[in-house]
Amino acid sequence: MQERTLRQEVSSGKSDKQIAAKRPGKVPDRDMVWIPGGTFMMGSDDHYPEEGPAHLVRVDGFWMDRYAVTNKQFQRFVKATGYVTVAERPPKLEDYPGAIPELLVPGSAVFQQPKHRVNLQTCSWWVYVPGANWRHPAGAGSSIKGRENYPVVHIAYEDALAYAAWAGKLLPTEAQWEFAARGGLEGAVYTWGNEFAPKGKRMANTWEGEFPWQNLKQRFPGAEPVGSYPPNAYGLYDMVGNVWEWTTDWYRDSHPEKKTKSCCIPVNPRGGTQEESFDPNMAQAQIPRKVLKGGSFLCAPNYCQRYRPAARHPETIDTSTCHIGFRCVVNV
Repeated sequence: MQERTLRQEVSSGKSDKQIAAKRPGKVPDRDMVWIPGGTFMMGSDDHYPEEGPAHLVRVDGFWMDRYAVTNKQFQRFVKATGYVTVAERPPKLEDYPGAIPELLVPGSAVFQQPKHRVNLQTCSWWVYVPGANWRHPAGAGSSIKGRENYPVVHIAYEDALAYAAWAGKLLPTEAQWEFAARGGLEGAVYTWGNEFAPKGKRMANTWEGEFPWQNLKQRFPGAEPVGSYPPNAYGLYDMVGNVWEWTTDWYRDSHPEKKTKSCCIPVNPRGGTQEESFDPNMAQAQIPRKVLKGGSFLCAPNYCQRYRPAARHPETIDTSTCHIGFRCVVNV
């Protein structure tokens, strides 16, 4: 399918007026942008199986945060409300039957880079670190000082919901998120086109080297300040790479069957049911899963090529890690 970008339309002087005419009067806040509604091909038949089948859906226009929620913004929320995140609370034994009681301490999952190649099926680079949370991203002793403009991380789904409610916003649906991430590009692999690094330019914060042991960056792999890379054509930053972002949809292993008639195109579709979201491979402690979108700084060509709008990943709602954040929307 031939690429067609919103940016090209804007440069012609036509689309800018059309979009402005549909835009509601008042901006909810200065760091939100208007995402015009429309019909698009959601998902992909060319990558991971859970992304298919590609199918047409329609979404209404909505406002979306220009950036992922930052440490500074989340700190303002906590100061105003006294909110305590999931990672800061002691886990309850009844929620995790079979767990060793002395290990049920507040903390979160942190990436630790191995020094050599490892089995990619083991996820051995993840370590549960007591004391790790949004205030202390690497564990006790670490800090967000000087990182006010970084995306807040170690955020469980409940935490993102609480912030959104306080801010008078919502979390996006998977369809809203993907539509916005595409930025008006129809059929492109990435948020900027079909070439991963056009003219050698890095377009997102993703892994460089062979994951997880070889890091070709000049710093330890991790999140970067929001807005460090070019925005997509809607003016949204970091829609892929940097940190994963929560959506409100329950995860299911595939999209619904493709509709063949235009009259049957879903409008503002939602995902599966909570029951469908459970991991069939887990015999105990069944915890429902939501859809994450966008990939993160840990996505690499040899592992988790999910730095694409169509990519999706299931995550249990109680999980927080050093590479999960979120952004919000306002519906009209």
